Amino acid sequence: MTREKRRARFGEVDIYPVTCERLSAGRSNLEVLEAVIRGGARIIQLREKDYSKRDLFDLALTFREVAARAGVLLIINDHLDIALAAGADGVHLGQDDLPLAAARRLAPDLLIGISTHSLEEALKAEREGADYVNIGPVFATSTKAGVDRGLGPEAIAGIGSRLSVPFTVMGGITAANFDQVLAAGARRIAMITAITQAADIAETVRAFRERIRASRSL
Repeated sequence: MTREKRRARFGEVDIYPVTCERLSAGRSNLEVLEAVIRGGARIIQLREKDYSKRDLFDLALTFREVAARAGVLLIINDHLDIALAAGADGVHLGQDDLPLAAARRLAPDLLIGISTHSLEEALKAEREGADYVNIGPVFATSTKAGVDRGLGPEAIAGIGSRLSVPFTVMGGITAANFDQVLAAGARRIAMITAITQAADIAETVRAFRERIRASRSL
């Protein structure tokens, strides 16, 4: 698939589930993937900090097969080599990962998303050719070490309004504060534990998607 086609499909994304097996209430990453697909998610990010690269690659191959069958975009967190080797649709890079320009040279057809924590970082990622940027953490989160406070939902409006590329938001977002990020202008919302620890993942994904779609129609 070309980058242009992947970008067009990214435009359909609303909820953006991200995996973390140790925070999945005893369920495997594959079980989470299958559940979010049943809930209608159009994308999945495979994020697993505790796996060896070999194990992550093997899992990425399985994710690729399942996601492709369902027409779901597969993004690999951090590891461009695994994204390329597994035939994923994209890679999500942090500020300390491979620079975007180098990643683009190696992967001209992949989606490249960049984690940003300020307006300056977001605008820099856009200038350098990111397909989307993530703004966060919005709230304090237990899934990122050393983060005891978030940017606040006001950062979504302050940063997102300055961007031309799509943006996602992430970090400490729950059912209880979901309306705050919607009110700030978020329309693509990345979540880990609010999805992976839900009693019924598929129904939770459906409910979050409905809330996002309702906000888009306002």
